[in-house]
Amino acid sequence: MIIQEIRSLFAVAPKPYRAATFQDPPTFCHVSRPFRHDSCPHRNRWAIDGTDLATIRRRLVGEWDHPRMHGWVAELGEEREIVGVIRGCIKTVTCGKKLPRSARNATDDPTTTKAAVPVYTKAAYILGLRVSLPHRRMGIGLRLVRRLESWFASMGAEYAYMATDSDNSPSLSLFTRRLSYQNFRTPSILVHPVHPHHDLSLSKNVQILSLPPLEAESLYRRLLSTTEFFPRDIDSVLQNKLNLGTFLALPSDTNFANMESFLSLPPESWAVLSVWNSKDVFRLQVRGASKLKKMCAKMSRVFDRLFPWLMIPSVPEVFRPFGLYFLYGLGGEGTAKVRLIRALCKMAHNMARKGGCGVVATEVGVLEPLRAGVPHWARFSCEEDLWCVKRLGEDYSDGSVGDWTKSAPGASIFVDPRDF
Repeated sequence: MIIQEIRSLFAVAPKPYRAATFQDPPTFCHVSRPFRHDSCPHRNRWAIDGTDLATIRRRLVGEWDHPRMHGWVAELGEEREIVGVIRGCIKTVTCGKKLPRSARNATDDPTTTKAAVPVYTKAAYILGLRVSLPHRRMGIGLRLVRRLESWFASMGAEYAYMATDSDNSPSLSLFTRRLSYQNFRTPSILVHPVHPHHDLSLSKNVQILSLPPLEAESLYRRLLSTTEFFPRDIDSVLQNKLNLGTFLALPSDTNFANMESFLSLPPESWAVLSVWNSKDVFRLQVRGASKLKKMCAKMSRVFDRLFPWLMIPSVPEVFRPFGLYFLYGLGGEGTAKVRLIRALCKMAHNMARKGGCGVVATEVGVLEPLRAGVPHWARFSCEEDLWCVKRLGEDYSDGSVGDWTKSAPGASIFVDPRDF
């Protein structure tokens, strides 16, 4: 039935769908760019610049050679014009937490989280669904998603999830109405411009340490592994070439001998985050601004360049393609954690300025306690990024968690920088 339906839609192309290869990225950019100007308030305001095809190709070559990354394309006509693309990956992430049996027997309080260990599940992430504008409303996107879901299931994935804007009606209609996805989490994307002519001042009461990848992995696994969506292959993330480092902020009077002593007895207050170089993966561009707004932004940069000591919050050149650094793995404890995470964000801003970026961005849970310490401009940010999820199989990863789609949201969420 489905094959007949496909052939009736693409009469000239006997095989309209095929697995994607690393030769396809130039066409991906061509398919994606014409419809980055829809009514969606956030993602489509930031248009992807598809001119640096070599960079995109280099990234996708490695990804598609990996058995857990897969893509499909839809072709039309004898010339096999690509009119739709989709990409997805499978990874093992945290979906809950539980007490190990030894800790459960050692305490009368079953709600304690001190000895909690993560419960993992195999989750599939859908990204990059694109259908060219003239070929929409023809069922192409639906078939692409279903083919990708079939591959997810064959690889043993238990859940599939995707992210979109809460105002993106076509995407929500496709996934929630026709494909039975459920609204799951609503994190916020917080964006702060990089002021091109001055660094942000850092507090002298805060010391910032750069952690080697192995120490960063130990910290994340020991203190943040029970955070929802925490990737079990965090070592691969931290050792990736795009990872610019993991940084630990402490009060200036705090001392510890080594990471093991820090983990065994953490100080009263601490904060951590990592910086990801998205600038070498894609570029963004703000479009549709009036000439008046462009002139005001330019004047702010002029004054910032002439009087850098005033630290004027100038607007970077976002009307041309620019890059960003993404902040992920935010965590912290203690009464000073908000102040410490703010210092880390300022340090990341200064790193981004030296790296030639236009903005720094992060994505946090709606109840994230560190959110108050993340500087951001509301105009550039998205307060409600909608994540939708679907259970692919009847079996669950762990009986103590049950159906993840029905679980209550936690305070924090771990956003994998590879998915941003």
